[in-house]
Amino acid sequence: MAKLTSIQKEAARKQLNEQKSNVKYDTKDYPVEVIIEKFAKNDFFIPDYQRQFIWRPADKSYFIESVMLGLPIPFMFWGECEDGRLEIIDGVQRINTLVEFIGNKFKLASLKKLTALNSFTFSDLDEAQQRLLKNKALRIIVLDSLTTDELRRDIFSRVNRSGIQATDAEFRRGTYPGRFTDFIDKCRKNPLFLSICTLSKKKEDRYEGFELVLRFFAFVNDYKNCKHRVEGFLTDFLSNHQDTFDDEQYYNEFIGMCEFVSKFIPNGFSSEYGTKKVPRVRFEAISVGVTLALRERPNLIPSDVSWIESEDFKEKTTSDASNNPGRLIDRIEYVRDSLLGVRYE
Repeated sequence: MAKLTSIQKEAARKQLNEQKSNVKYDTKDYPVEVIIEKFAKNDFFIPDYQRQFIWRPADKSYFIESVMLGLPIPFMFWGECEDGRLEIIDGVQRINTLVEFIGNKFKLASLKKLTALNSFTFSDLDEAQQRLLKNKALRIIVLDSLTTDELRRDIFSRVNRSGIQATDAEFRRGTYPGRFTDFIDKCRKNPLFLSICTLSKKKEDRYEGFELVLRFFAFVNDYKNCKHRVEGFLTDFLSNHQDTFDDEQYYNEFIGMCEFVSKFIPNGFSSEYGTKKVPRVRFEAISVGVTLALRERPNLIPSDVSWIESEDFKEKTTSDASNNPGRLIDRIEYVRDSLLGVRYE
C-alpha cells in the first residue's frame, strides 16, 4: 500500500479546517407538558424538509412506555430561529407521538413492561400517572440561530442516516436472551442446515439464519394463530417460549426437516441453483410444510416434487403480501398437501 505524501496530508488538513463547522449550541431540558404547550402555540415547529409522520401504532406505544418508565431518551436536535421560535430538526416522531397521546388520539397497545396499561388512552391514566408523563424532561440540543439552513439540513440528514437500523432478528436476539434464544442459535449453526440454507455473508452477519429458524418453530407450532402482524407474532413466540419449549422435540423435528429437504428438495431453500438467495416465503413454505407432512407420515418418501417448479408454487411464494396471514397458511398447506399427494382441483 502506497504511503500518503506530505502534500496529500497537508491538503487534507487544509480541507478539514475549511469545511469544519463552527457550530454553537446549548443543551436544554424541557418537560413534556411545556413541549406540548409550546408546540400547540407554534413556538416549537416542524420545518418543511422533515419527513412525514411514519411511526406505527406499536412504535408510538413503545415510546410512551419508555418515557413513563423513566428510560433514557436519545437527544433531539432543534434550532433557534431569528423570531425566537425553535424548529425541530430531529425528534418529530417523538413530539408528534406525545401530542397525539396526550390529546387522546390513540390507545396504548403491545406494551411489554407496563402491560396493565394496554388499551389505555391518556385520559384513562390516573392523575399521578398523567403527571409523571407530563413532568418528564426531555433533553434537547438547541443550535444557535446563526446556524445556516444548509447546515441544519445537513445535520438532519446525518442524524437520520447515521448507523444501521437493527434488523428484527438482531433486536429480538438482543432483547430476549434465554434458553430458547440460545437453542435457536444452536440450530442456525447446524452444518446440515447451513448446507441447504446458503446465505450470503451479509445476511449471516445480520442474523438472517436466526430469523429463519425462529420463523420455522413459530409457524410449525402455531401458524394458524398468526392473525395479524407477523413481526409481533414472532416476537411474542420467542418471548413466551424461553422456558416452555420441549428442546428434544423441537430439535428432532428441525433435524428431520433438514434431512428431508437435503434429500428430496432440489436446491434446498435457495430460489435458484447455485445462488445464496433464500426468500423467507419460500423457506417458510418448504420447512413448515415438510414438517407438517412428516407429522402425518414420519417415513414419507415423496413420489413427485415437480410441483416445486410449478407456476402455482412460484406464485404462492412471491414476496407480494408475504406477511399476509392468509397467504402464509396457503403456501404452508400447499407444500404439506403436495407432499402427501393431495390434489388441488
